[in-house]
Amino acid sequence: MEWDWSAVSDFMPHFWDGLLVTLQILALGSVISFALGLVWALLMRTPTRWVRWPVGVVTEFIRNTPLLVQLFFLFYVLPEWGVQASALTTGVFAIGLHYSTYTMQVYRAGIEAVPVGQWEAATALNLPVHRTWIAVILPQAVRRVVPALGNYVIAMLKDTPMLMAITVLEMLGEAQLFARENFQFTEPLTVIGVAFIVLSYVASLFLRALERRLAH
Repeated sequence: MEWDWSAVSDFMPHFWDGLLVTLQILALGSVISFALGLVWALLMRTPTRWVRWPVGVVTEFIRNTPLLVQLFFLFYVLPEWGVQASALTTGVFAIGLHYSTYTMQVYRAGIEAVPVGQWEAATALNLPVHRTWIAVILPQAVRRVVPALGNYVIAMLKDTPMLMAITVLEMLGEAQLFARENFQFTEPLTVIGVAFIVLSYVASLFLRALERRLAH
């Protein structure tokens, strides 16, 4: 078997298309997971049991079922009930929803790590509840959990190839399509393997730099 650079050259336009889709999934999925995870975490701190209990059941169910099963359910089952979206939209929502149940736990840990004195100080200053959360608690909690949230971004990146199962042509989807059409598997799969390594490494460097900056 010989390495064929012409196959790499032919594959690169497809690779860039797949990379763009992968980055779109990662960016939008991260926004959904971070925002929804914070909502879950705040709901779990409400004093009303009738709010905490359903949220706990839903998030546990999502966290303990495979992402691939959730993708198939959202893409193939929901349309039978009249809920339909494109493969990319479904994939972005699914991956964001799935990882929101993990970021929820990260936020909860960050909130619980805020010293009790901060809550007491806010109470002593007679700050409204929403002001206490926005100005005192959340800035400190989020600052503590940025590295952990970043780790889930990298994990999300590694899970983007699952969206190929619902016909999303991200990097792996483009590579497999090119390989089947041209009967050349080594070059496209190697290219995307290297791409995942590079993307993950760059993301880890960024997270380390951000962690050092927040530590000061």
